[in-house]
Amino acid sequence: MISRTVAMPANTNPNGDIFGGWIMSQMDIAAGMLAKQIACSRVATVSVNTINFLRPVKVGDTVTCYGRLEKVGRTSMALKIEVWAAGAMDKIETEQCVTEATFTFVAIDDGGRPVPVKR
Repeated sequence: MISRTVAMPANTNPNGDIFGGWIMSQMDIAAGMLAKQIACSRVATVSVNTINFLRPVKVGDTVTCYGRLEKVGRTSMALKIEVWAAGAMDKIETEQCVTEATFTFVAIDDGGRPVPVKR
């Protein structure tokens, strides 16, 4: 687990579900924390590939981001990020995968120039 939060009413779309952009933001924050830990340096998001919204997230759901390193290059890394949600009204809080994507990050120095991933 990288991060956990609760989906709040301010983050809803016109349908009353949690806005996909909020989910993406949570994923980028979690991916950035994991990438920084792996690279041992500053990092920057380069791309997000094939984001799949599998199920809606409801207000009050506990939203948890999980991630793993998929590939590391000289200065970049690909991370698989999954968002799992557990319903606030469920008697047994069973998590379900609601969103997944692959994030690519590059390790950078203080000037924003690519540097090798230290690992």
